[in-house]
Amino acid sequence: MPFAVSDAVSQVLASALDGVTQRQQVIADNIANADTPGFRATSVDFESQLKAAINDGEFASGEPVDTGVITTPTDTPVGANGNNVDLRKETLAAMQSQYQYQILTRAVSERFNLVKTAATGM
Repeated sequence: MPFAVSDAVSQVLASALDGVTQRQQVIADNIANADTPGFRATSVDFESQLKAAINDGEFASGEPVDTGVITTPTDTPVGANGNNVDLRKETLAAMQSQYQYQILTRAVSERFNLVKTAATGM
């Protein structure tokens, strides 16, 4: 995790940031291999595991939680060269992931500001 977390909200935010970061890396790999013969694109799902961990109360203990990022092959049809990277789809996914990352980093910043205010009264 990129920062120390001690409460459930901070742990959820850290896990979500980890998931979005992994998704961005997979998307970048897909785009980089758009012309590689035989390359099969993959996608990342972390939201379902994160939601299950939240619903099961796994973050309440204060212990680190592994939400298990799942990388799976995409169902995009394969082209003539055996490659199934759809650049339009990957570009859209990259933009969506960037927005998610921005929202999450803002939430982390606001969370730290709230903790700072509570601790210092300023």
